[in-house]
Amino acid sequence: MDTMRDRFAPVVSRLLDEDPRVAVVLAEIGADGFAETARRHPDRVVNVGIREQLLVGAAAGLALTGLRPVVHTFASFLVERPFEQVKLDLGHQDAGAVLVSAAASFDWPAGGYTHMAPGDVALLDTLDGWTVHVPGHPDEAETLLRHAVAAGDDKVYVRLSLQSNGRALPVDGERFRTVREGRSGVVVAVGPLLDTVLAATEGLDVTVLYATTVRPFDGAALRRVTRVAGTDVVLVEPYLAGTSTAAASDALSEVPHRVLGLGVGRRELRRYGQVEEHAAAHGLDARSLRERIGGFVGAAAPA
Repeated sequence: MDTMRDRFAPVVSRLLDEDPRVAVVLAEIGADGFAETARRHPDRVVNVGIREQLLVGAAAGLALTGLRPVVHTFASFLVERPFEQVKLDLGHQDAGAVLVSAAASFDWPAGGYTHMAPGDVALLDTLDGWTVHVPGHPDEAETLLRHAVAAGDDKVYVRLSLQSNGRALPVDGERFRTVREGRSGVVVAVGPLLDTVLAATEGLDVTVLYATTVRPFDGAALRRVTRVAGTDVVLVEPYLAGTSTAAASDALSEVPHRVLGLGVGRRELRRYGQVEEHAAAHGLDARSLRERIGGFVGAAAPA
């Protein structure tokens, strides 16, 4: 099966052919995937070289001329390194763009901590007006990429990952999806962690919500399922643990509730190893999740 990133260049290349507003801005990474497209659209495929601040600044300039820029590189170079430009060139100027990242939190451990960005969504949370998509399958990534590009002049972040669920589910770029129903708590599984969460909660009496669009946070869906499942909520996110706990608490502000945020820890793992080792070290494997979710909600198997 191809990866989310494998799907990125072909999808965006078709969008460049279909829509004269679409432009692509790159900083060397991923440029090979657009070589042929650049020959067809030399004015709308821009490679700024290894200059990530310029990457975002150039995208903002294109947006101010009326284009819809799609900006791509590794998450650490797309959100963290040029954060001032994301904040000012895009945010302050009200310039829309689609930021599409790769490498996620620890997709390329051999690249070291410079190529890891578990804090990317939390960092964007400090800014106003961002939509954040976290697909869990290449088919979902294609759908959400198309949603993002078609979203007028909105500011959108699409977080691609090598990690993937076994099958795609229908996604609409807005709502959480109920994939399992229970009565002793709610688990929100984000993007590529759905399969692991379903394995971890097998036999537990919990509702599982699947989230591929995490900003805006679908508080209405969370409130709806808590009427039956109760207000013990566990968030399982493939980025910094606790990133969405405030959003969940805000959604449930009118009722007593408890929220547990699980995800990537703050401690840096200096032995880079493999992706699976990072997941286990952060407690994002099925066995660790079952222990923490079961201990928090006290959910026995349904009778």
